[in-house]
Amino acid sequence: MNRLLSLDVMRGLTIAGMILVNNPGDWDQVYAPLLHADWHGCTPTDWVFPFFLFMVGVAIPLAIGGRKDQNEGLGALYRKILVRSGIIFGLGLYLAAFPKFRFNTTGGMLTIHYILLTVATLSVFSREILNQSQFKGGPWPQRRQYVSWLAWVAMGGMVLIGIFYYDFSNLRIPGVLQRIALVYLACGFLFLKSSPKGQLMVALALLFGYWALMTLVPVPGGIAPNLEAETNLGAWFDRTVLTTNHLWSASKTWDPEGFLSTLPAIGTGIAGMLTGEWLRSTRSNQEKVSGVLALGVICLALGLIWNEVFPLNKKIWTSSYVVYMAGVSLLTLGAIMWLVDIKGWQSWIYPFRVMGVNALFAFVLSGILAKLSFLIKVGGTPEEPLSLSSWIYQSFFVPFFAPKNASLGYALLNVLVVWLACWVLYRRKIFVKV
Repeated sequence: MNRLLSLDVMRGLTIAGMILVNNPGDWDQVYAPLLHADWHGCTPTDWVFPFFLFMVGVAIPLAIGGRKDQNEGLGALYRKILVRSGIIFGLGLYLAAFPKFRFNTTGGMLTIHYILLTVATLSVFSREILNQSQFKGGPWPQRRQYVSWLAWVAMGGMVLIGIFYYDFSNLRIPGVLQRIALVYLACGFLFLKSSPKGQLMVALALLFGYWALMTLVPVPGGIAPNLEAETNLGAWFDRTVLTTNHLWSASKTWDPEGFLSTLPAIGTGIAGMLTGEWLRSTRSNQEKVSGVLALGVICLALGLIWNEVFPLNKKIWTSSYVVYMAGVSLLTLGAIMWLVDIKGWQSWIYPFRVMGVNALFAFVLSGILAKLSFLIKVGGTPEEPLSLSSWIYQSFFVPFFAPKNASLGYALLNVLVVWLACWVLYRRKIFVKV
């Protein structure tokens, strides 16, 4: 099946939204829809991450469904899914450690670390570029080999430094990319091993099982079942398995991408897989869109009904939230398909497709740029140096806009910078994958 244009557009919209909500100029000056719900409830910002997981699921049958049908090279597919999951999980840990890798010293060794980190990062990226089809012939394969060796040498140097200087005792282990990796791994294996009916049964078991765990199982230590941030079963599980040193630094006692709440998140990926199976059928576009929209309305209603007894909550990824977001995701994808594939209104999609075809690159780049903008100092005083981020915000946005508009403007600048990087790749037909 050809690449689904609507999926690229939705992916681009989602990554733009994620960068927008993650990078305000001032967290105290943010419009309410661009903030997560404090706890129970759901805002448009809470739609972003499940959109990603849903699309991860949609892409699986579209990408490998034909090979599964022919029973072609399934062993290689299992290995590819396992390796890809490992790389995505590793990228999540890389972003959590970047750029200092919890370096416990200063001076010359830290400088060497930064040099090796830069060389390794650029070499890995260059290797991926040289892996594109337009670089398969001529001198490019040999140059790709040279770049690979350079990457391994730089990473080897970082390992040697790390043995003595890196401190990962407080490195956050869960995260956005880590959850994507685990969901992709579970969904990929499940897709190869089961039928759509079996996948639906697994999703229902996960959702109802998680509901039972969170509302019926007492929390060790004599605490009754509850859905509070610090005392629910998922928070206890993450503290027990990972310890507070490896959880989200803003809370320490729980993590919004914790391991127990990854179980219902797999249900979000399965909802996407079932949608992908529907989309790769031989039905007409009208039938596909009608089915997607109809099921979206049903899931949305069921999620809101379930909300009455198991509240919508992104931070613990409640089962009602999974069903509700399946509905929102289906309706969003169906609307885009109707506009793009049926009505043929494609003049507006270019900016989003540019980001959608390189979504992983865009996410990683946005994380790197955000951290560098806080690390680089460009002004202030020796006692209170001013970061590049603060300098840009205070120089070009605060003097000219109302507080919330200034904060939003800075976030939009972040989206624009990442979009321009994606545009350069798109123009050269470079699509960064793992």
